[in-house]
Order: sequence, then C-alpha cells, then structure tokens
Amino acid sequence: MKTTIALNQENLRRLPPNVKVPSYNRNEVKTSIVHIGVGNFHRSHEAFYTHQLMERFGVLDCGICGVGLLDYDRRIYNILKDQDGLYTLVIKELDGSLTPMVIGSIVEYIFAPENPVAVIEKMAHPDIKIISLTITEGGYNLNEATGEFDFSNPVIIEDMKNPMSPKTVFGYLAQAMKLRMHRGVGGCTIQSCDNIQGNGNVAKKALLNYVEKAEPELLEWIEENVSFPNAMVDRITPVTVAEDIEKLRDEFLVEDQWPVVCEPFIQWVIEDRFMAGRPAWEKVGAQFVENVVPFENMKLRLLNAGHTVLGMLGALHGYKTIDQAARDEDFCTFLKAFMDEEVSPTLGDLGGIDLEKYKASLIERFRNIHIKDLVARICLESSAKVPIFLLPTIKAQLKSQQNITKAAFVVAAWCKYNDGKDEKGNTYPIEDAMSNELIRAAALSHQDPIRFLQIEPVFGDLVNNKTFVDAFLTSLEMLRSKKVKECVREINSKLK
Repeated sequence: MKTTIALNQENLRRLPPNVKVPSYNRNEVKTSIVHIGVGNFHRSHEAFYTHQLMERFGVLDCGICGVGLLDYDRRIYNILKDQDGLYTLVIKELDGSLTPMVIGSIVEYIFAPENPVAVIEKMAHPDIKIISLTITEGGYNLNEATGEFDFSNPVIIEDMKNPMSPKTVFGYLAQAMKLRMHRGVGGCTIQSCDNIQGNGNVAKKALLNYVEKAEPELLEWIEENVSFPNAMVDRITPVTVAEDIEKLRDEFLVEDQWPVVCEPFIQWVIEDRFMAGRPAWEKVGAQFVENVVPFENMKLRLLNAGHTVLGMLGALHGYKTIDQAARDEDFCTFLKAFMDEEVSPTLGDLGGIDLEKYKASLIERFRNIHIKDLVARICLESSAKVPIFLLPTIKAQLKSQQNITKAAFVVAAWCKYNDGKDEKGNTYPIEDAMSNELIRAAALSHQDPIRFLQIEPVFGDLVNNKTFVDAFLTSLEMLRSKKVKECVREINSKLK
C-alpha cells in the first residue's frame, strides 16, 4: 500500500507529479488582500485566480489573508493553519477525469473570535489594498421585505455597544476604516464576491447604513476613499463530501483535510473601480468592464433561468438531477430555443463575450454528470427566483412584441409544479417562503386558470398583459391534457 502525504509546505515537493504544486516562493508573497469568508467558493474562485497570477506571471504582491468571522469558521481556520494555508483544488472535468492542483495564494489566516483587534489592524494596514467578501446574501443584514439595513439584529446592536470587539463584517469594516482615516494610510476597495445582483452596491449600502448610525464621522471619508465595484462571479462549486477526500487520498496520495471540488468553467466580470490599485487578474481570465449589469443579466437570464427551465420541466417529468434533464434531448432542444429566440435578443452589448460560445458552455455545464445539482435545490424558493431570472425576459420580449412562448410555458410548468406531484405520481414538498400562497393559487387555477398570475408579489401587473396571459393559458391547458414531454415536443416541432 502506497504511503499518503499530509498536505503542508514542507511536504509539497514529495507530492506525486500529477498534482500541480506552487512553483513560486510563498515566503516572498506580500499580502495586499484581506478576504472575509474563506469557504469553498472563495477557494475555487478569487484564490484560484490569484494563485494563477502568482504561478504564471510571478506577481507576488497580491497574497491573501483569510479571515473567519464566525465560530463556525474555526474548523477551516484550524485546517488551513495545519496545512500552512494550502489546499487542493480538484477540477472535475467533463470526461470525469480529475485535475488536482495545490493552491498557495492564502498566506495568512486570522480567526476573528480569538483576536478581533488583529483583524481590525490587518484591514487597516497600509499594504492592504482590497478587502473582499464572500459572506452570502444574509451576511449583508438587509431586511428581505424592505431592503433596508436591519438595526434590530442583536449582533448589530452588540457591535454598536462594543465597537472594538465586533461580531459582524460591518463592525470590523467600520473600525478598520476609522483607523485608516486617523492614520492617514488612504482608502481601499471593498470587493464583494457574493453571487447577488449589484453586489458592490449592496455592500456599500449596508456599510454606509451601519456607519451612519455607529460612526457618523466616517461617512464622508468612506464616500471619498473607498470603492465598491460590482462583479459577476460564476463557478459551480459543490459541497466537499467524504468521497472527494477519499478519492484525492486514494488516487493522488494527498491527505487534505478539506479540499475543494469544482467544475472547469470559471468567470469573473468586475467593474474597474479600484481605489488603491488591484492585481492584474485580467492576465488570468478575469474581465474588467465599466458596467457589469449586462453581464449580470446574461448570467441571470441564461444560466439561472436555464436552471429554472430544466428544474421545472425535469421536476414534472420525475428527474432528480439537472444533468438528467439536460441530457434529455427534448428538454435540451427546448432550452436551446428558449435561450436563442427569447433571451438572447434582450441582452444588448456584451463587449467581447462570445454569446454563442457562452450558451454552448452552459449546456455542457448543465450536462456534467460529475457535478450533481439536485432538481429540488433548483426549484426551491422559486417565488424569489422567477421574478429575477425569468420575468425580465418576458417583459423585454413583450415590449419589443417578440416571442414569449417558451418562457410562458415555463411559468405554466411552475404553476403545475405547485400541485406538489410529478407525472409519475411522486409527491414532493413545495419549499418556498410563499408556499401557502403558491399552493392555494395553483389549486384555484384548476377552476380559474388566471388565478396563478394574480400573485401580485411575483407577477406584478403582468396579469393585465393579454399577450402574456393568452400564452400562459395555452401552455397550462397543454400541460393539463398531456405529459410535459409531449408538450415540449409539440413546441419544439414549431421551432424556426
């Protein structure tokens, strides 16, 4: 039996040749980025881009200091400490092969609950040019209903009482910016890497709301010295499971306590608004633009809406994973036509992005049998997703008097989905904040089909658009008289 090798700096040269290891001297790396939230996505995305810049171009002034803010982060802190900040990124190729590489761009790590002052001092250090965030949508502390900062949150109240022992990202940022201001070290960039629309704007709004109440004298300085570029991030990065750890150990002899697995595809489109300079991430594939909105729209209306299409149709048919639905030729043909005929005309100028190539890559990604994405996951909380992913395409197409047949069909499929049963008779829960209203409206739509479109928080005034209503009613009637695959084949037969 071959001996496995524990991952750490000392053992790097002992790893087998089929595992790529950093060729740069990590002792020479200078930290200029603090990143809050060192989860799997950060390690497959920003840390990967930064590692590539070091590896391919010898740029060593962009090292990352990871910060764990929550008690939950203790495990990743202990593992990265034990492994000298190293971890294995395993890319699951489309053919099933694995490409493992050891990432070395995280050169420092601080566990905030043990040493909050160290985190504040690190953020305030003159060498730090960027503070990046992967804190999830909930981390921005905005009320879902109003979109306003939630000052009733107990940890926010605690941060305002004890500013030098903060618990939230805003407490830390406020104190760090305060030190930067008083010490005259200049501003920096706060770079959200979260998968939310207008992530830079969201980060700015949340921080300024907090500062206005907690440290009002900071407001003007932040406005003048801190930038918050929006960015679109993309790479499917599933949760690491025991099988991933075992496979890395058995096939590559690497003992990594928390490797990261991901798909081959990666994308990062960033507004080029950096207050104190930035790494040349464009050298390794990132794209810098003046306005990220068209690229966000592209992702939301193609990738996210594409997931919704496959999720709804797949759920009705009885598929369990997205790759099953994507490998169904009837559903795939429908999806391609939806993207080509109904979404693409709404996207406008995308700069240098090859839209046809991007759409083809989405189909490949959806079909990757090695990155399992559950239909149930895609369909949950659809009342929040449909208005963002699908309805903007419908509204844009209606405005230009263009085709909405396939988008309206997906809305009708969603109505039927809320009956809670697939065509094989299997039941499933409707997991949604609006589940009661969705289930009731879907039930009432059997007698009054337009009832589903009267869910105002979802559809707004679309119920008053005759073209949309007629397309929805036609689709719903089809779905209630035939199997979903029959309906899809009928629609496909009428393609241009």
